[in-house]
Amino acid sequence: MNKKKFRNRCFVLAFALLIAWAVCSMVLAETDEPMVTVQTPATESVSVVDTSADAEVKELNEDGDPVINVWDGIKEIAASTAFARGDWRNYVMIAVACLLLYLAIVKQFEPLLLLPIAFGMLLANLPAAGLGSHDGATFTFYNSLEEAAAAAARLGKEASDVTLRLNEKTGLMQYSLQTANGGLLYYLYKGVSLGIYPPLIFMGVGAMTDFAPLIANPKSLLLGAAAQLGIFITFIGAKLLGFPATEAGAIGIIGGADGPTAIFVTTKLAPQLLGPIAVAAYSYMALVPVIQPPIMKALTTEKERRIRMAQLRPVSKTELVIFPIMVTIIVSLLLPDAATLIGCLMFGNLLRVSGVTERLNKTVQNELCNIVTIFLGLTVGATTTGETFLTLKTIEIVVLGVIAFGFGTAGGVLLAKLMNKLTGGKINPLIGSAGVSAVPMAARVSNKVGQEYDPGNFLLMNAMGPNVAGVIGSAVAAGVMIALFA
Repeated sequence: MNKKKFRNRCFVLAFALLIAWAVCSMVLAETDEPMVTVQTPATESVSVVDTSADAEVKELNEDGDPVINVWDGIKEIAASTAFARGDWRNYVMIAVACLLLYLAIVKQFEPLLLLPIAFGMLLANLPAAGLGSHDGATFTFYNSLEEAAAAAARLGKEASDVTLRLNEKTGLMQYSLQTANGGLLYYLYKGVSLGIYPPLIFMGVGAMTDFAPLIANPKSLLLGAAAQLGIFITFIGAKLLGFPATEAGAIGIIGGADGPTAIFVTTKLAPQLLGPIAVAAYSYMALVPVIQPPIMKALTTEKERRIRMAQLRPVSKTELVIFPIMVTIIVSLLLPDAATLIGCLMFGNLLRVSGVTERLNKTVQNELCNIVTIFLGLTVGATTTGETFLTLKTIEIVVLGVIAFGFGTAGGVLLAKLMNKLTGGKINPLIGSAGVSAVPMAARVSNKVGQEYDPGNFLLMNAMGPNVAGVIGSAVAAGVMIALFA
């Protein structure tokens, strides 16, 4: 037998033994009483300790050690494994996580965020691991201070550790004792739930964005606005499907093709949908080269796709410095709810163009943005547990996400066609599709489609104007949704 066959047979045998162990664990665990955990809305577990006379007491031998029956011991070991504690939804989500990891690593679909999200999904769905974003601290409640103090003494805690808390199960204020800390991702998730990570990501995006094409051609700002059509069309579609306004607003923002914006709005309007919306937003951002070209070709003629646009004028440093300051002031005064995202975006850009903060600019672009991206991806992925993700709502969100991207692309292309007519054929309608804020991927798609019909036609810099305008447009749309429904 050669070495390859031997390795394959060993692998198959090991896999079969693993499956057999999992099945035995679940079968044996069925004979045991299940442990019930009650989750409060504050994502803190409430445990109840059975101290009654009927509670099972283990038999002790003459040395004071528990007497262990071999069969009972095997059952206890089997019941303690994660196989016995999980259900089919955990394993389906683990399979989904592995699929997303494949897309991120092999197909390189938005790997910088899709990989952390997928791995966070994997961690959250490992049965009994307690690594989900909502696996918070565990508290035990007592009816009297004396009982709580005695329990604290048994656990080696101080009497000062006893606090009065609302017991969501009973609706009463009771003495409580924290018996376990929350998981790692629970505390990292605070950066998402408190709206910290998305603005920091926007700061990094601003430091990496060149607004010169937009400044050189201010009309492209209109294309960035038109591409937000998908947000509002999808909002209407979600309402027609029965979603409340808050959830419909969060779903609609997928059409902005901006992951941090989608996460920011969802945490404000519909945090319970964060996992499906984030996965849909980043998955479709990665699929921009697949989704956009058919729509672009369907809405334009071959003659329009061949239009060559004039080279953009040079932009002075003064214009580059004034632009982020003025945008921050104007947008924040008109729409205060967009100030957080716009302010961080423009601050990052000011670090880039000012010329006096190169060290800060590099830090924001690299170290800060990378660290926050890791935390954001892991914790968002950890919200996608089987109970919250495997629902009809998730399927509806995925379908609405495609509609959002489609209408966003169409809105930009159609306005660009109108502008082409008004300017006497000087604007290539393909650049309108770049109005979605998937920077710089959408601009590259516009350039690529144009070169399919004229290899010498370079639309990239002209498409970058609508592309960066789309970043501003999605932030403004987010502010509108928050202002209306938060």
